[in-house]
Amino acid sequence: MEIGVVGKPNVGKSTFFSAATLAEAQIANYPFTTIDANIGVTYAIAEHPCKELGCTPNPQNYEYKDGKALIPIKMVDVAGLVPGAHEGRGLGNKFLDDLRMASALIHVIDATGKTDEEGRPTDAYDPVNDIDFLEREIDYWLFGILHKNWDKLAKRIKLQHLKLAQAIADQLTGVGVSEEDTFEAIHKLGLGEDPTKWSDEDLLAFVTELRKINKPIIIAANKADAASDEAIERLKREGEKRGYIVVPTSAAAELTLRKAAKAGFIEYIPGESDFKVLKPLNEKQRKGLELIKEKVLDRFGSTGVQEVINRATFELLKLVPVYPVEDEHKLTDQFGNVLPHVHLLPKGSTPRDLAYKVHTDLGKTFLYAVNAKTHRRVGEDYELEFNDVIKIVATAR
Repeated sequence: MEIGVVGKPNVGKSTFFSAATLAEAQIANYPFTTIDANIGVTYAIAEHPCKELGCTPNPQNYEYKDGKALIPIKMVDVAGLVPGAHEGRGLGNKFLDDLRMASALIHVIDATGKTDEEGRPTDAYDPVNDIDFLEREIDYWLFGILHKNWDKLAKRIKLQHLKLAQAIADQLTGVGVSEEDTFEAIHKLGLGEDPTKWSDEDLLAFVTELRKINKPIIIAANKADAASDEAIERLKREGEKRGYIVVPTSAAAELTLRKAAKAGFIEYIPGESDFKVLKPLNEKQRKGLELIKEKVLDRFGSTGVQEVINRATFELLKLVPVYPVEDEHKLTDQFGNVLPHVHLLPKGSTPRDLAYKVHTDLGKTFLYAVNAKTHRRVGEDYELEFNDVIKIVATAR
């Protein structure tokens, strides 16, 4: 799974990426600082089943800290986007190419309104405009991919009696679109099965719906500590009208806290509302941390960065963490490791889906599963729940 960090230049996008991953990203106060995509690993954080089950895990593909599972996710920070990017303005085409395989997008917006549509400093810009322009650029990018060969494709689908959803998905495999995505978009809009009758307006409506399904967006209202309560509330209200989750965020505060924690000055878990000082600080460090506590943590409850990542993972993408085990009583794998692996699966997934995720052969030979929490046998129609611990039973090969 991959999450893209997107937005216009100079809104704190690369700071957000660095705060989320602690990977090095060039950060500067001018447009197009990011030219090549930065790639790093961030973590979705969830309560660990061991808190409930009274065990101590031996994590192999995730991290464990203070009763929480830190589940790794690939994050990509792409070049800044400006109006007209789909036509190649700025670094537009590169931006759009870099987000091709993202499962979800974090749209970083300057909540203060102090960067204009090009990312240049200003004093009176309406950040709500950024919500609309990002939608428009992605929609027209997808529209352009389909529209250039649409007449030929539509005629071929009709003459050869091709499956409409599959034929369109084949044109969009490079952006991670599946047949299920295209089928859902077509039927949600009630578009006809004859694509030769689709107008340009129909095609644009289709790619707009497809973008909502295939590239869902969450908004990080960044620099929130420097924005008024009224500005934050308006951005949340207008974003929610358009169907978005909007989270007040201070990426700079998160980056400071995480660097201080890495250096051993404080104890801090991303997403928490406080930190603990571990060793003496100089006056500048002390004042800086006090300011973060007052202006960010006390005001918003957290820096917002981890909330954005968690909500993108568990709410926007509707993924659930599931722990496979071989011994449902000891909660171990074949080597005696307690709850060593976690997998993120779409809500509605079944034990057979989990079996395939673990290994293709296990999926093919799946018989049934055992819920290790209840010690009850469950069939392949059982819907996996958040933090389920599952033993897969399969035929010998």
